[in-house]
Amino acid sequence: MAARKKIYYYKTFQDDFVESTHQDFTLPEDYAWIRDGRRARLRSALVYGAGYLFGMLYGKFGLHLKIVQAVDWKKYRDQGAVVYGNHTQPLGDVFIPGLVCSPKRCYTIVSPANLGIPGIGLLLPWLGALPIPGTRSQMSSFLRAVQQRLQEKHCVIVYPEGHVWPYCTQIRPYPATAFDYAVKNRVPAFCMTTTYQARRFSRKPKLTVYLDGPFYSEEGQSLPQQKKHLRDQVLACMEKRSRNSTYQYVEYRPTPPPDS
Repeated sequence: MAARKKIYYYKTFQDDFVESTHQDFTLPEDYAWIRDGRRARLRSALVYGAGYLFGMLYGKFGLHLKIVQAVDWKKYRDQGAVVYGNHTQPLGDVFIPGLVCSPKRCYTIVSPANLGIPGIGLLLPWLGALPIPGTRSQMSSFLRAVQQRLQEKHCVIVYPEGHVWPYCTQIRPYPATAFDYAVKNRVPAFCMTTTYQARRFSRKPKLTVYLDGPFYSEEGQSLPQQKKHLRDQVLACMEKRSRNSTYQYVEYRPTPPPDS
């Protein structure tokens, strides 16, 4: 079905097109990234399981999702992994990683503003959200939580573009700093690239998500060089996969100069 494209204008790649109700939400100083105890683990397992089932239904009937896996997770059952993705679905990006990384469990690094969303914000920690700390004093606890999840052989999900740009078909530039998690914890990196194709009887597109990897940093280089080398590999793969987008539901354009 032919569609008139929505056009969004941006000034920088850090512009926000989706804002939560409580965009200024901050974590309490005593926030716990790891919730131990029998009841906490049971609650987390139940919520994650329910979220996985919801994701399957939402993926099939809401997003018309197809996953193309070029990775056999059985080969990586004995180690953790960091998975990098482009950030293009406000709700879908909560549930898609669980489908892509199954049978591994995933934990997603998120903005703390997500925890302020009414309803789902309360469930996100049990679904595996790892909110970025707001203070330097919290950083060590956050990094220990990331390390622990990787040591437990799970997947940690990172959206290095930072902000959700709904239905964006381009890969936005992102910094090498996001690859600190993979390099310092000595685990492989993977990428999942969301692409968009036309549907026959709907203006909204269907999604195809590609999982690729593994990618490794170069031994013997400095830490900044290792992170850049890993970023360049992942970015090149995501840009290549993004060319499988054949339909634009939303177009993003730079804001024109005032005199134009």
